[in-house]
Amino acid sequence: MSRHQSIPALPEFSSTSFLHIRLIATDMDGTLTRRGKFTPALLQALEDLAAANIKVLIVTGRSAGWVSGLSAIMPVAGAIAENGGLYFPPANHKPVILTPILDLAQHRQHLATTFENLQTKFPQIQESADNRFRITDWTFDVAGLDQDQLQTLDNLCQQMGWGFTYSNVQCHIKPQGQDKAVGLLQVLREYLPQYSPEQIITVGDSPNDESLFDRRYFPISVGVANVLEYVNQLKYHPAYITTAAEGEGFCELSSYILKSLHIST
Repeated sequence: MSRHQSIPALPEFSSTSFLHIRLIATDMDGTLTRRGKFTPALLQALEDLAAANIKVLIVTGRSAGWVSGLSAIMPVAGAIAENGGLYFPPANHKPVILTPILDLAQHRQHLATTFENLQTKFPQIQESADNRFRITDWTFDVAGLDQDQLQTLDNLCQQMGWGFTYSNVQCHIKPQGQDKAVGLLQVLREYLPQYSPEQIITVGDSPNDESLFDRRYFPISVGVANVLEYVNQLKYHPAYITTAAEGEGFCELSSYILKSLHIST
């Protein structure tokens, strides 16, 4: 895999880019995981960051039901689920709905109807196993879909009044305007106002992380190396990229940040 010429590697340890970082807002699947699993090295990196008083906030496309349990047992400072749809504060099992939904039952029915309409043109798509645990969006598996098909699905969703995005795991039918950056900015404004943009680093690997790479809002962002698979589909690119892929890339980033802090002291 060749490195994209426009995305520099992580700065050297002497760089001041990471000296003021106090919050890491990171994707999960393909960014914290390695082959779909959390590794001991990743869990140790999260513990080390917590010990250095650097908060980690998960920003994932995974379902509310799935994230509720996960965020309660991991050493993180809360989690945003469903690509900006909900926020789970630390030590609180009740989510905050970030996308206003007046009638949940009606909302879910409209999503189901939209999915059925997509199935008439793509009969092979299958509802994701965790879809029943979702509140704001509807998901189906991305496996087997090529770039042209994904673009067609995007166009069809837009025509029916919905947004669309995808990751290395799932495709998401979602309310228009709902994305990770919108949800994260709302959480930062309402729940974590003590952090300035210069103290925040955003991390991701997939098209549904694209908004986290928008430098108008997040000047310091990092893509783990597997983001290169999607670089031609991204409007916004991360400011830096790791050498390693997936969870090993996040551990690489964690090491850079912690060493930068150590050098500064």
